[in-house]
Amino acid sequence: MSLEKVISSIMFEIKQIDQLFESYKTLLNHCKENKPDLIELTALASVLHSFYNGIENIFLQIAKKIDCFVPQGKQWHRDLLLQMTKELEGRQRVISDELKLKLVEYLGFRHFYRHSYSFFLRWDELEKLVYPLTEVWIQLKSELNIFLDRLSEDS
Repeated sequence: MSLEKVISSIMFEIKQIDQLFESYKTLLNHCKENKPDLIELTALASVLHSFYNGIENIFLQIAKKIDCFVPQGKQWHRDLLLQMTKELEGRQRVISDELKLKLVEYLGFRHFYRHSYSFFLRWDELEKLVYPLTEVWIQLKSELNIFLDRLSEDS
């Protein structure tokens, strides 16, 4: 796959995540001011899960098409995230260590969401992810755009 196609694929995922935020803007804003009920918690959990899946789709594109290496084994999700903080031959680091620390929390929630029942969701746990979500996305998108700009320069 050409570098232009990789860039295009990453930009597509960025637009998808932007659409996720736009689609759930009302819910996200509502829950920042009101304690959500179970149905709203379940919807928020789905948004958080989709958010991290979108991020992981981007990271997988980079790992497969640029790094030519996707981590394997039980910890591959965590290893993939860590891989994005490394400068490798042929590319700069994708994200900062500071951002990685924030994303680890969303990765952890992704695991919980996929292996639990929604009635176990608790607002006091989810709010720690919901409140900073927009800011985390702004930071990630900024770092991704810097990465894409460097990638474009190299092509």
